[in-house]
Amino acid sequence: MNKLLIANRGEIARRIMRTCREMGISTVAVFSEPDRLAPFVAEADEAVPLGGATPAESYLRMDAVIEAAQRTGADAVHPGYGFLAENAEFARRCAEAGLTFVGPTPEAIAAMGSKIEAKRRVADAGVPLLGSLEVGQQSAAELKKAADELGWPILVKASAGGGGRGMRIVRRGEDLAAAIQAAQGEAQSAFGDGTVFLEPYIESSRHVEIQIFGDTHGNVIHLFERECSIQRRHQKIVEESPSPALDETLRAKMGEAAVRAGKAIHYTNAGTVEFLLTDSGKFYFLEVNTRLQVEHPVTECITGLDLVRLQIEVARGLPLSQAALEARISGHAIEVRLYAEDPRRDFMPVTGRLHAFDIPALPGLRIESGVLGTSEVSPYYDSMLAKVIAHAPTRDEAAARLASALAKSRLHGLRTNRELLVRILRHPEFLAGQTDTHFLVRHKPADLGAPLAGEDATGLHAAAAALAAQAERRESTPVLRYVPSGWRNNVSQLQQARFTCDGREIVVGYRFQRTGLQLEIDGREIAAVRLAACTPTQVILEVAGVQRTFDVYRAGATSFVESSLGSTELVEIDPFPLPDEALEAGSLVAPLPGVVHEVKVSVGAEVAAGDVLLVIESMKMLHPVTAPAAGRVAELRVERAAQVDAGAVLAVIEETAAE
Repeated sequence: MNKLLIANRGEIARRIMRTCREMGISTVAVFSEPDRLAPFVAEADEAVPLGGATPAESYLRMDAVIEAAQRTGADAVHPGYGFLAENAEFARRCAEAGLTFVGPTPEAIAAMGSKIEAKRRVADAGVPLLGSLEVGQQSAAELKKAADELGWPILVKASAGGGGRGMRIVRRGEDLAAAIQAAQGEAQSAFGDGTVFLEPYIESSRHVEIQIFGDTHGNVIHLFERECSIQRRHQKIVEESPSPALDETLRAKMGEAAVRAGKAIHYTNAGTVEFLLTDSGKFYFLEVNTRLQVEHPVTECITGLDLVRLQIEVARGLPLSQAALEARISGHAIEVRLYAEDPRRDFMPVTGRLHAFDIPALPGLRIESGVLGTSEVSPYYDSMLAKVIAHAPTRDEAAARLASALAKSRLHGLRTNRELLVRILRHPEFLAGQTDTHFLVRHKPADLGAPLAGEDATGLHAAAAALAAQAERRESTPVLRYVPSGWRNNVSQLQQARFTCDGREIVVGYRFQRTGLQLEIDGREIAAVRLAACTPTQVILEVAGVQRTFDVYRAGATSFVESSLGSTELVEIDPFPLPDEALEAGSLVAPLPGVVHEVKVSVGAEVAAGDVLLVIESMKMLHPVTAPAAGRVAELRVERAAQVDAGAVLAVIEETAAE
């Protein structure tokens, strides 16, 4: 294996390249048009354009990926995770083309690629299972009866793929048919396979997975567990190892069950066996992921192993190393997934350009990122910006280190889930190890995702933004540059700046006088204030005997301010705004950028409040657009497959007059 093509993008492509460089293996990247200038493309030794923008037009094109390998002389392919990683046909076609596939055999992928088939196979190996039913041609009544027998609530789950797509929790029989239809549609869109099945939904369970590894010499081992219970939309956002819920006895039982599952399908390379764990200590098989997992770094941290290196060695035909066979747990590791999304708006994905992306390099901290400080986040792919991992001797120390690094990060330009992650890591329930899949049900994401800086801190950040702005104006003026803006011989009115932050308006008044700075925030004078230094990018302010440094970054009307009090994004209100063009009454606008996945109505159709009119696909998720009130569809301004920007008018509804 001399040259490896990476059939993926973003942070996992960069992660694989890092190990390849250490092993002296050349790398080839493939890329779509939106990714042409992405960091992973620049870091590869060679790169081949696939064309297109959507995954179907680029990363899912098996023929184009294999042709890229042949054109560059690559002799192996690593699929990463997602896209073609669990596609048995792709693994088979790589072998037919003479390319080493860094992953399990096509037979193992096929056996485990269907969660339904996986359940059948591992049942014979004595692995505990939940009851389930594949959805086929059954009537609504038959499905309802089956759900009654399985036990409510019911989970509708896609047989293919993962990442929480194609999953719906159903608590009432009358909602089952609609949930099945929605899950089938999302699964078909994400994985090209709309097959779903039903199984009982276990309330307040934990999600614990076991890392397994097999080689071609008959060895199948496990490398301990990862706790992945804190999830949003059934997708993991916090992962750790070891799990606070497992003792040595339970760890051994779950590890043995995972190895039995691996041996049942003669598993080779990296894989993960996922389980639900109940409060009583019972565990049930969920699925096998036949690939490297997003959260593999926590296992690497606690074992000291490089799992990508192990993958490559096994693919070369080598037996598992002695270090892998004798692996032990050392310390504790926690990983969080940093997303471009808004937890305060139901985790709505966010797209656009970053202005700054800087996470402090602390001891024991590892950053796996797919972006740089000026990267563009597009609507075509998953919105994860980075994985941030902390490894420490104890769980408490790992959590504290990770929370501190996130809180001190400079993340400018896009809304992220940083605040939510920091609050999770500092939450008493998390620190007590009391995590389960309902953590974000008990604790509202809108509250956890609020700005870290409180109201008083936000006011001081607004003051720093106003003072930095006046310093910038002084620097750019052609005359009297070193005279403070707003200085007067005689007492005069305070200069004023108005900002919005998280829906709150903040008014800052300031005046430079012989005795120093006079400062007001929302009409309240700040006593004992002293301005120690002020530039367009940094303000040092002493308030009530405490001096703090405020770093300010401006992008247009937006100021990003950081201090020991937290981070704040402030938008300055233009005192003389231009009038906005009014939207036509009844206009429905796109809540986010994406592609129109489905149009469910036509012009002239009568709709009721809450009816789904269109579905937008963004970052591999489907987002319904519903009618706000009863009425008639007067206009449809988009069609299926159309690309739309956030705020674009999709349709116009003429509301029905109330009787």
